Amino acid sequence: MVQKVSVQALVDGGKASAGPPLGPALGPTGVNLYQVVQKINELTANFKGLKVPVTVIVNPDDKTFEVEVGLPPTSALILSELGAEKGSKEPSKSMIGNLSMESVVKIAKMKRDALLANSLKRAVRTVLGTCLSLGVTVEGKEPREVQKEVLEGVYSELLSKE
Repeated sequence: MVQKVSVQALVDGGKASAGPPLGPALGPTGVNLYQVVQKINELTANFKGLKVPVTVIVNPDDKTFEVEVGLPPTSALILSELGAEKGSKEPSKSMIGNLSMESVVKIAKMKRDALLANSLKRAVRTVLGTCLSLGVTVEGKEPREVQKEVLEGVYSELLSKE
């Protein structure tokens, strides 16, 4: 049985390089770094400007590799949707932006499996919780208020489009 080598790293979407963290970790495996970097950049091109978790699994015997791409953190997706660099230092007092409910649902659909939510409604409520901690309003309201509205069925038509 061949012992495969697994290397995990956080890379900029579409901008991985053979430098740290990938180069030093993959160098000893003997795999073609150029091919690995090209594959990672191809798979993460949709996440430009975001940090993306990747796992490279190398078979040291024949130098073949597989690349698994994870999703960026929910907070990074929210900030990207807003075009903001970071969340508010005082999320209860100062807001950094406003998201539409459609954007929240889009992020919830992307992250649903990672959030372990058994329904889109629960995934949306989780994303709203992240909005709260970042200082982001949704539809011009505080995220807690929108969470209550989700429970009351205000957005049921939007959430039924799974």
